[in-house]
Amino acid sequence: MDCAAGGIRSVVLVVKLGIATDHGGYGLKEELLERLRTDGHEVVDFGAHALDPGDDFPDFVFPMARAVAAGEVERGIAICGSGVGASVCANQVRGVRACLIHDHFSARQGVEDDHMNVLCMGGRTVGIEVAWDLVRTFVAAPFGEAPRFLRRLEKIDAGRE
Repeated sequence: MDCAAGGIRSVVLVVKLGIATDHGGYGLKEELLERLRTDGHEVVDFGAHALDPGDDFPDFVFPMARAVAAGEVERGIAICGSGVGASVCANQVRGVRACLIHDHFSARQGVEDDHMNVLCMGGRTVGIEVAWDLVRTFVAAPFGEAPRFLRRLEKIDAGRE
């Protein structure tokens, strides 16, 4: 936040994002994709590119998570029906810190304290306005640099098998 002319205005961080879903979050992904691009973000759509009840989230979430880990996109958004499977899937990729998020505080704190780089949501559990608030909060939050946060991240990386 910056102080401008006696008021407070939000600073919107424009980033390159990846987004992925299966049929369970297809409608939510399409709406978020449009809103993100309208806000000026560059968004790579990893699919699904059509509503197909027979598709599987790993086919879309793994490529998006790999792009986050490789630095091809700065952050990612993974959606499936509940968000749980997308989170489990994305966390299989080294360098990804994906979390299932349902609230504003965790969307911000997860980035600031834990360097969350993939936001996971359920297309069947969260409505568009809540999802949009979570995404905007996630995108705007900076990675924290406090020594205790960095120390914890080192321990997490060291504990990975």
